[in-house]
Amino acid sequence: MVVQQHRSGGGTRAGCALAVVGVMVAAAGCAVDGGDGAADGDRSGPAAVEAVQRAAAVLVGPGDGSATGSAEVVTSMETAAGGTRVTIRGKGTYDFRTQSGRLKVVLPQDPAGEDEHRPITELLAPGALYMMNRGAGVPADKWVRIDTTALADGNLVTGGVTDPMAAAELLGGASTVTYVGETDLAGVTVRHYRGTSDIARAARRASAASRGALTAAANGFRTDTVPFDAYLDAEGRLRKVRHRFSFANEGQVREVVSTTLLYGFGVAVSVPLPDANDIYTGEIEQGRPE
Repeated sequence: MVVQQHRSGGGTRAGCALAVVGVMVAAAGCAVDGGDGAADGDRSGPAAVEAVQRAAAVLVGPGDGSATGSAEVVTSMETAAGGTRVTIRGKGTYDFRTQSGRLKVVLPQDPAGEDEHRPITELLAPGALYMMNRGAGVPADKWVRIDTTALADGNLVTGGVTDPMAAAELLGGASTVTYVGETDLAGVTVRHYRGTSDIARAARRASAASRGALTAAANGFRTDTVPFDAYLDAEGRLRKVRHRFSFANEGQVREVVSTTLLYGFGVAVSVPLPDANDIYTGEIEQGRPE
């Protein structure tokens, strides 16, 4: 499925193949066209902006063996179309130092309640997304490789999962941040921040491995900014982030809400990439997976 994204006021149009997001809408029977943060000073004002902006750097960690650098990940991506809300869920591990991860992505059930879609295995790597069990004419034993720098959304929504590093680096473009207060998240006290992030600014501040995909996203979305809710623990580590992406499709505005949860910091992560002969190079049929 191809969704035409329009940048408001700019007149630019970019095509974005929302491979999994398009699949989940079809599966629901809907047709869519086309440092230490514990100090009080970190809670408000410019210090709050700084605390949010450094989220990605804290996740990468100093490389001294401390409990950063990698994490277990749970994701969800919601969209509404035709009066029906559908959700894609993912779970796996991610290494922020190598910017690579492995996730199992579960598509929604069909309208009859029968889960006929096999989970998709996704490998995340700098500049690339690999998908197994994509369906749509792809042999079951083959991977699909997608160049994320060539996607109009930079793979922020295409794969049904926002790359955890991209989710954190998007916060680098935060301009307005409000400290909401403390809350409990799975037994951990976290500080809740709410604000908006400028995608182009985030791309300029991002690591070299993320910059290409975020630059593509800066040119592809309907608006320049992305609203977010970010939750940081006492060490400044990002525990949860929710982004609200907006794109236009034939005059209709579509909203996608992507949530990333991080826990189990320091977990071992191994992401061997497929050999070239295991990657499918034929055409991919448009539509839902087999």
